Amino acid sequence: MPVIDIHVHIQPLEMFKPQNLVLIQRGRKDYARVVEFSQNPSAFLKFMDEVGVERVGLINYVSPDIIGFTAEVNDWVARYASADPRRLIAFGSVHPRFVEDAAREVERLAKLGIRGLKLHPSHQIVAPNAYREGMAKLGAIYERAQSLGIPVMIHTGTSIFPGARNLYAQPMLVDDVAVDFPDLTILLAHGGRPLWMNEAFFLVRRHRNVFLELSGIPPQRLMEYFPRLEEVADKSIFGTDWPGPGVPEIAGNIRTFQTLPLSAEAQRKILYDNAARLFPPR
Repeated sequence: MPVIDIHVHIQPLEMFKPQNLVLIQRGRKDYARVVEFSQNPSAFLKFMDEVGVERVGLINYVSPDIIGFTAEVNDWVARYASADPRRLIAFGSVHPRFVEDAAREVERLAKLGIRGLKLHPSHQIVAPNAYREGMAKLGAIYERAQSLGIPVMIHTGTSIFPGARNLYAQPMLVDDVAVDFPDLTILLAHGGRPLWMNEAFFLVRRHRNVFLELSGIPPQRLMEYFPRLEEVADKSIFGTDWPGPGVPEIAGNIRTFQTLPLSAEAQRKILYDNAARLFPPR
């Protein structure tokens, strides 16, 4: 069965604030490989072959004050993904507090080859619906992404990184976005885990444009978090969040997912078909 891992953090490690890099290194025996992959797309593509992953989403986002990533991270991931645009799906971001013309920046990223945008409310200190309270640049990001057909991944659920503001990552705040931008494809990264899974499940069932993204959840706990996962198999997407803090290696995540009590059809949709539909190869 082919696999797309829509949520992998291949990032410019030198941009991380030191205290954040410590969290990624902690307890990780394969950190040397993480360093190698961040510097060498060919090595990472070979690794993808080893673990049986056809395509990945490379998740990067602007967060200069909390994480350390400046807007240069967008150009970095675009260059990285250019090594094999068919297999490497570049995600970047436009931070509404650190950009002058948000709509124009979305257009620039699209021309660079960015396939998806990432909003990280708890690391960017921006509520997903802040445009309703006057943050017009956030609304401009959604509007332009919608018009260009660029999916937006929104982090939902908690974060342990220093300075993160977790209240902003409550899934229900995305309800406004789905209502106001009905043609914008929205991925709820991490499904609101570990506090707000019911909210995420509700939004996926309510809105045709909202998808459940399963990264960062131990696969063996997925059916505990989402006991009705089979019902939303058409709108659920597999991801690992590797090599995020505490996330085990990709191959083990896939093997464990394949043991879940889901139909073969549901497994294929989640592991491959849904992501392939949203991000067709170029």
